[in-house]
Amino acid sequence: MKLLNTAILPVLFPIFLGFVLTGCGGGGFSAPTAAGLGTGVGGLGRGPAPVDLASAGNYVILAESAITDVPSSAITGNVGLSPGTGAGIGLTCPEVTGTIHSVDAAGPACKVTAPALLTTAIGDKGLAYTDAAGRAPDYVELGAGDIGGLNLGPATYKWGTGVLMNTTVMLTGGPNDVWIFQVAQGLTVGSGVEIILAGGALAENVYWQVFSAADLGSTSAFKGTIISQTSIVLKTGASVEGRLLAGTAVTLAQNAVTAP
Repeated sequence: MKLLNTAILPVLFPIFLGFVLTGCGGGGFSAPTAAGLGTGVGGLGRGPAPVDLASAGNYVILAESAITDVPSSAITGNVGLSPGTGAGIGLTCPEVTGTIHSVDAAGPACKVTAPALLTTAIGDKGLAYTDAAGRAPDYVELGAGDIGGLNLGPATYKWGTGVLMNTTVMLTGGPNDVWIFQVAQGLTVGSGVEIILAGGALAENVYWQVFSAADLGSTSAFKGTIISQTSIVLKTGASVEGRLLAGTAVTLAQNAVTAP
């Protein structure tokens, strides 16, 4: 796909203008762009079709090797670990409002042993990653991977590098609009950085497909589902409205994670 074509210049220009202004000391967000971005899905919303999480969507945290925690965290939604044993689940029962699924009898006292459910969910997580990674992008290499300060409309965005957010990012769109972010390396969110949803946009419609580790800085406020091939690390006090689906471990430190 070409980076630019004349048909999308009127709607893409505000994004790059905002990026240039920010880089020149202009500060603030780029101009709202949601009115022009995205292709629409059956008239129901703009942007790509949602990523099918299938049974992986039943979990707010799903990992394969370990879930560690510096207490206390507040997790609202189901938690699962597989094929790692229940001994690798570091959350305590009072920290989780939902069900903790383990592959065996180890783990927190309140856990439910459900190896078959977890095997299916881990498989669905892999399929969701492949689905998200395979979507045709609308925009590539936006901001050379630094998207701090931008206001992004519904679309599929792709980078061959990592993605950095050191200042607040806004996603503007309606409740049926969808965002997919394809990140070929890692995702790094700075301390205190927030993703703001505007215009009725919903965290359940935001997907971050990340090849390497996702690192959310202390007290940051993240929105959307992260599907990482490796680890997802939340620094102290970071919060997430979304899901953490990791190929290896999820690391928590006094965090709030809430299913969208």
